[in-house]
Amino acid sequence: MKKMYAVPAFLTSNDIKRVRSLLNMTQKEFADFVGTSKRTIENWESSKKEITGPIVLLLSMIENNLNLIEEIEIPEKKLPLRMFYMHNQEICTLIDVDDINQKVIIKNYTKNIMYKAFGINENPTYKDYQEFLKERCFPETRDKLKLILEDLGLPFYDPFLIIKKTEGRMAEDNFWIRIEE
Repeated sequence: MKKMYAVPAFLTSNDIKRVRSLLNMTQKEFADFVGTSKRTIENWESSKKEITGPIVLLLSMIENNLNLIEEIEIPEKKLPLRMFYMHNQEICTLIDVDDINQKVIIKNYTKNIMYKAFGINENPTYKDYQEFLKERCFPETRDKLKLILEDLGLPFYDPFLIIKKTEGRMAEDNFWIRIEE
């Protein structure tokens, strides 16, 4: 038996305009959000035809969960360093850091505690951040450390510099770190 779902069969141009308005987005912002072009949004909003496809389900989900946007939005960068703790291509934790003032702000994008950069800790200290960096690279006590550092082109052991070179990738591990400075 074919499963049925409580989702509209199609949208109208007014539906697209209404949801975009609810989100307070321009056509370009909305196009970026739903993964299409501004021209497609313009076409949908001026269409006299029924609009079908994945956008129907997406808009239904968005309209029924408007706080979803806040949950997945990446906030404006307020500190000098931004790191994305990733699992494959999924952002798990956003980490903003001010090394001078030793300040750390995070935002988790996963509910899976095992995927969060700091586990259950929602307010990590700068010391927690430093420990996190150490955990994402080889230990300072590693055999032939000087040769490894030389291969990486690093003059000394520094977890942040090592992560910049290795993206914090570890063997048998799908987690990694993207850095924006």
